[in-house]
Amino acid sequence: MTDRPDLPTMYERLGGEPAVRALVDRFYDLMDTLPEVAVLRAMHPDDLASSRDKLHWFLVGYTGGPPLYHQKIGHPMLRARHMPFAIDDAARDQWMLCMDRALAETALDDELRGLLSRALRRVADHMRNQAPA
Repeated sequence: MTDRPDLPTMYERLGGEPAVRALVDRFYDLMDTLPEVAVLRAMHPDDLASSRDKLHWFLVGYTGGPPLYHQKIGHPMLRARHMPFAIDDAARDQWMLCMDRALAETALDDELRGLLSRALRRVADHMRNQAPA
């Protein structure tokens, strides 16, 4: 997520693959336990292992690390892959609630946390496929 090779990537600033995995695991732990995200949780399979892997692979590449998702599955085609699910503003907000809490619980500096949250909000906005109520 940087066009300057002299600057560290967001992936490097996060702490690499182990840090991305920890972020993803915390995200899904929150999604699995917070009652206020029940609609979002219901969109996922009972066993979250595959979902955890896919988000991990995506975020590694998205933040500037190796393109794991592309190598393992192919082009992310995020919107197309999420089209079977009714994603409205509420679902987007539930996803961001989990992500923002997971980000807040990591040892990131405020600047990096804000950059990543804003970038992921744009992705989450793009996943919406239902008109606002």
